Amino acid sequence: MLMNVLKAFLIGICASAPLGPAAILVLQKSLSNGHRAGFFTGLGATTIDTSYATLSIFALAATQTFIETYEYRIYLIGGIIVAAMGAAMAFKDPFRKLSCDGEGSGASVRDYIKAVLTALSNPGAAFVMFALFAFFNVDASESGFRVLPVILGVAGGSMTYWFTFSYAISKVRHALNLSALVWVSRVAGIIVMIIGIALLGEGAFQVFFNKA
Repeated sequence: MLMNVLKAFLIGICASAPLGPAAILVLQKSLSNGHRAGFFTGLGATTIDTSYATLSIFALAATQTFIETYEYRIYLIGGIIVAAMGAAMAFKDPFRKLSCDGEGSGASVRDYIKAVLTALSNPGAAFVMFALFAFFNVDASESGFRVLPVILGVAGGSMTYWFTFSYAISKVRHALNLSALVWVSRVAGIIVMIIGIALLGEGAFQVFFNKA
């Protein structure tokens, strides 16, 4: 069991590490509002990663079938959400209420929910979680509360990654002036928007033009 928990901890880190919309959102919040806000935003991604880990254990086959069936519809809806969030990041000045030496308002439920929606809009993350469970050969044959340590291990790994990531980014921000931070936020927003448009385009093409 201990080995499974350690593997699950590594899975949580590996699932969080790729640079996607959720990571860019955490980056933006860590730069604009500091470590606490960035980490709290990262907890939104942790929530989805942990949910996917739970599904991987209890309903792997059924979940894969559902995602494969509705994959492009998820892309379509998720693309709209991600593109809208990217546009908000790119065209708003998140630092306008900050001073160079001051902390932002800190963590907020809105940032957490935004991260949850961003992570949820990426169905590929579920496949990544399934693949990681297979790669690390985690024994998920147990049922009920016996798999809880494995699920908590994934959550712990993901939380550790976001804590470290947001802390490192929040320290770097003090070396940048306010103008530079605004442009970092805008570039991050444009990247998120492009990802969203790509998801939207892929989903729309498959749903409307490739129904066969």
